[in-house]
Parts: sequence; C-alpha cells; structure tokens
Amino acid sequence: MMKSLVITDVRAICTAPEGIDLVVVKVETSDPAIYGVGCATFTQRYRAVVTVVEEYLKPFLVGKDPARIEDIWKTSMVNGYWRNGPILNNAISGVDMALWDIKGKLADMPLYELFGGKCRDAVPAYIHADAASVEDALDLVQARIDAGWSRIRVQIGGYGGSVPVDNRPQGGQPGVYYDPRQYMKTTLEGFRALRERFGDTVELCHDVHERLAPSDAIAFARKMERYDLLFLEDVLPPEQIMWFDQVKRASTIPLAMGELLNNPQEWMQLVQNRSVDYLRLHISQAGGITPVRKIMAFCEMYGVRTAWHGPGDLSGVGHAVGAHLSISSPAFGVQEWSCSIRENTYKVFPGMPYVRNGYIYLNDRPGIGVDIDEEAAAVYPPQDRPHDWTLCRLPDGSAARP
Repeated sequence: MMKSLVITDVRAICTAPEGIDLVVVKVETSDPAIYGVGCATFTQRYRAVVTVVEEYLKPFLVGKDPARIEDIWKTSMVNGYWRNGPILNNAISGVDMALWDIKGKLADMPLYELFGGKCRDAVPAYIHADAASVEDALDLVQARIDAGWSRIRVQIGGYGGSVPVDNRPQGGQPGVYYDPRQYMKTTLEGFRALRERFGDTVELCHDVHERLAPSDAIAFARKMERYDLLFLEDVLPPEQIMWFDQVKRASTIPLAMGELLNNPQEWMQLVQNRSVDYLRLHISQAGGITPVRKIMAFCEMYGVRTAWHGPGDLSGVGHAVGAHLSISSPAFGVQEWSCSIRENTYKVFPGMPYVRNGYIYLNDRPGIGVDIDEEAAAVYPPQDRPHDWTLCRLPDGSAARP
C-alpha cells in the first residue's frame, strides 16, 4: 500500500519577470517528486500575502493530507476568523491551486480533465490596445488584427484618459489627474473612428476602470451602445453595485464586472439580478479554484458568462488556471490576455499557455501544467516600488478611485 502523502512545506516565491511583482506558492509533500504551485499575486501588497502564507498558513497546513482540498480551503478561510479580504484570499488561493496541481499530478490528468473535460478546443481571448491618442488607437488595433487578434480592448490615454487638466487649483496635491468629461468625449470619438475604419470585423471592448460617477456612467453606457461592444467593463466600482441595475435598464450594452470583488455578497447580487453579462473575477482574489468552480456553476444557472481577469499582475500559473477553468466551463465567455506576457514570463514559468490567432492553448501535462523555475525567478526579483498610478485625482484635487 502506498504511504499517504502529507504536506511538509509551504513557501511563497516572489518574482517580477516583466517588472510586475508576482507571488507563487509552492506546496511540498512527503514525496519530494510530488509538489504543487499556485498563484497568490496581489501586486500592490505582495509582502502582506507572503506573511500570511509563511507565518500563518504554513504552520496550519504542515502535516495535513493534500488530497483534502475542500476541507483545507474551508478551514483555512475561517481559521483566522476575519475573512473575505484580498490578502487572505490570495494567500489561500496560492495553496488551493497548488493542491489542485498535486491532485492532477497524482491522477496523471490535466486540470481540465478533472473538471469534466473540454467544452471547447481552445480558449477565445482578447488582447489590449493601450493607445496614446485616437490616431494611435487606429494603428494599434490594425497591428493587433495583423497579429491574428479579432477581440481587442481599446483604451485611449490610459484609464480615465491622460489629457492634461488645465483648470487645477493652485498648490494641488500630487497625483494622476484626469477629467471624466474629457475622458468620455475622447473615448466616444475614438470608438466612432474605430468603427468607421474597421466596421464590424473586430470585437471591441473598453474598461472604464470605475472612473465615472453613477449618473455619468449611465449616460456613457447609453452613448457607447451604438458601437456594438463585446462589453463595457467596470463602469462602476464595487461600492456602487446597486447602480448596475439602472445602467442595465438604460442601455443594452453588455456589462462586465468583478476584478475587485472578493466577498460572495458582491458577485452573488450581480449574478442573481442578472445585472452584468460577464463576471470578471480575479481568480486568486476570489480564493482560488475551489470557490471559482462553484461560481462558474452559479453563473451558468443564471445565464451570466465568465471573462476571468488576466492582467500582467498574474503569474504564469494563474494564467494557466484561468484557461483550465475556461476551457472546461459551459458558462465561459472570453478570456483576457495581457501584452505584458513576454519572453521572460515563459522562462520563469515553463509550460505557460501560448496564444495563436486569438486563442489560448494549454499543454496536456498533468495538473496545472506550469511550473516555476526558481533559479530563473531569482534573476528577476520583485521591484517593490510605489504604485503611483493608483493615486488618482479629479480636476479639483479630490481623491478618485483608480
């Protein structure tokens, strides 16, 4: 009889192969050949996640059976009493993904097979086109089309726009200033130009990134409706989710929301009310594979599709997990793919999914199918620098959400 495995170590590995701070959790077992990796990235507060993993979760988990994923997830979530926050959720996610990785390796199956098998042959994805101007947006979208992409997220001047704010008060506080009125005007002009140039040959989407007040968001969604978007993302912040029903009543434009959500009471309300068309959770922020599989089933029941958050502040392990969940789910809509996924990412995370003509392809290795090369990871240490882009201000100097 094979000796039962137990967890012998839990480690947080930090790296920044593309200049973005990432956290990967490695769970080791009593069989040195059997280990798992998971994504626990909370870029802006990555040291806090590392502390939870190594100072709290490790002593709680060492000696436990790695096969008991559900029990470990639930007890880890409540062991510290306070719960449903981004730091704890990301730390638990890293462990949870690593345990699923171990499960797949023991079963000699890729994760998507454990989840019931493929629902599609590859994962449709969209790519970013972050332009400086309307003219630049036209050129960037053409470049993405030439590279085989047919689904493209277009931003002009960054989140909220980058047009200089001329009417700032004297002696204003430092920060990234933006003007919501100018942002809406520029974006509308940009999408009009994009449709005139490309017609309906490409699916376009746009991220408001919670930069608008509710009344402006309603008006903006109504005006953007004419450009037939794949979706309009984060038109409002989580604190204003009660407004989503009003946005939905005012416009037929598909809405996407979710990367900042970590409490089930946030996403449950949006899905049950059918207030959004796409749920865009950051999988590690939600707590990992174990809760997200249940969320997918919930979305399927209510006719809401998934479009998991896939930015640069996600490890190669996290990108693969999102693709495993997407390829095996009937509720899937589309997957985000970041322009920051480049050569260094593939060095640090061997087995990373690859993209061809707008589709994500997974390998067929057991488990997640992605590892972390710790020697390569050490070559790219965390940058640990201030995140100035989150210091947003309106023209009068008041603080705004990033």
